[in-house]
Amino acid sequence: ASLVSGLAPLSAQSQVLIPQAALPAVAGDEALETLMAAGQRLEGERRWAEALSHYEDALRERPDDARLKASVDRTRVHYDLGRRYADSTFVALLGRVGLPDALALYDELLDKINQHYVTTPDWRGIVARGTFALDGALSDEIFVARHLPQATAEQIQAFRTELHQHMAWRPVRNLNEANDAVHVAARLANSRLGVSPTAVVMEYASGAITGLDNYSSYLTEAQLDDVFSQIEGNFVGLGIELKAEEGVLKIVAVIEGSPADRAGIVEGDRITAVDGRTTIEVSTDKAADMLKGEEGSTVDVTVVSGEAPPRLVRVRRERVEVPSVDQVKIADPQFGIGYLRINSFQKTTVRDLDAALWSLHRQGMRSLIIDVRGNPGGLLTASVEAADRFVSDGNIVSTRGRSPREDFDYKAHRVGTWRVPLFVLIDGDSASASEIFAGAVRDHGRGLVIGERSYGKGSVQGIFPLGVAKSGVRLTTAKFYTPAGIAISNRGVEPNLTVHSAAKPIDGQVAPPADDAIMNAGLQAARGQLSQR
Repeated sequence: ASLVSGLAPLSAQSQVLIPQAALPAVAGDEALETLMAAGQRLEGERRWAEALSHYEDALRERPDDARLKASVDRTRVHYDLGRRYADSTFVALLGRVGLPDALALYDELLDKINQHYVTTPDWRGIVARGTFALDGALSDEIFVARHLPQATAEQIQAFRTELHQHMAWRPVRNLNEANDAVHVAARLANSRLGVSPTAVVMEYASGAITGLDNYSSYLTEAQLDDVFSQIEGNFVGLGIELKAEEGVLKIVAVIEGSPADRAGIVEGDRITAVDGRTTIEVSTDKAADMLKGEEGSTVDVTVVSGEAPPRLVRVRRERVEVPSVDQVKIADPQFGIGYLRINSFQKTTVRDLDAALWSLHRQGMRSLIIDVRGNPGGLLTASVEAADRFVSDGNIVSTRGRSPREDFDYKAHRVGTWRVPLFVLIDGDSASASEIFAGAVRDHGRGLVIGERSYGKGSVQGIFPLGVAKSGVRLTTAKFYTPAGIAISNRGVEPNLTVHSAAKPIDGQVAPPADDAIMNAGLQAARGQLSQR
């Protein structure tokens, strides 16, 4: 499946999203030192998700700062490791897969990179990233507690030094030599420290993919299932979206009609324990994993609402449909201004969009506002088909990769085009598929794009299942370009009308019009255009 999503997916599943951290406003070098000190405090407290978010936000403001880049790389290793080891499917893999199968998985992973990655692989760099990941794991309390309970700090440090010395001189010129190098590293770690060679290979596997770019990643069996659930637009779970915040799981969205909704769980509630185990005791990542389970099974969650005392809620896991399009309404009955929000681009998006358009048409829609703020992306084809509903001819988007099979020009079709005046709302969290949609509307002059410059994630990812261990990889296969030939990567889509939102939508909800500067600008632009007709 071709995806273009790179941000934390808004899948409304029981997964932990990286919370955003505010950056201190201090001038000059003092600002950087303040940023670094805040990040180091989070690292010291092992709050890896918040530390990673903090450094990534800072790096967006200072993209060339070497210290921030190194901090992002370092914290990502610990964050990814924590998520993997909180994932029961990954832990099960470590127990059942021996070294030969682990090396076969690594070999298959390298083959996917060789065949599909957007640029020519640097095999030595790929192995070096794996060594970096293993080195980080050897300093991580989760990895050490599981695999090295008897090893002393001195023994671990001696092996880290030996590993770097050994891998520094080893030639790695092709895929086979990369696999051989990892085989040697796994046996060396087992010989010196007694660590599971499978665990070593899996750190090299994760490091190999994660080190390619910000959007490529190794996917555990559960994560692979989550990705396909997001594509399909449904999943088995409680119907909530979570983020880790100060040691608890905060509810940032509840799907209407879901098991959680029926159980009285609302946005803003906090989960402090799952099946009697607190989020402090087992970590927020592990608690989020414990919320998952078979359809029809139940889970007991301890929920805190505001200042009220904790309450125990039993929730049944069911198949939940994730709405791709919602908030469908006539926002201004006097002028007939329709409004809808696209939360993500998935298989159901075009079906839901068509239903929404006809519903608004029957209600007297004369112009339309489409809101893709906070939309992290999704299926490339879904965004193309959505744009095709409004663009009558020409290119919608072009993709270009290392392989000719990744080069494609997606064209619009005149049949089925809606002529209604169009206004698209974007912000800094509108990414990938959202940028394809907004870029096509803007470049064709089909409507007015209003808001803030979008995220700037202009690459396409493919999802590739692996034959070993039921896991997979998300791999960048191409970059995409708007109809005007503009590369979106690190640039984003510039709106026709820039509006900085003082109070952008919170936790997936559209802010009241009085407080929502971007929405107000959209309504004003729509009214102005209708008044001139």
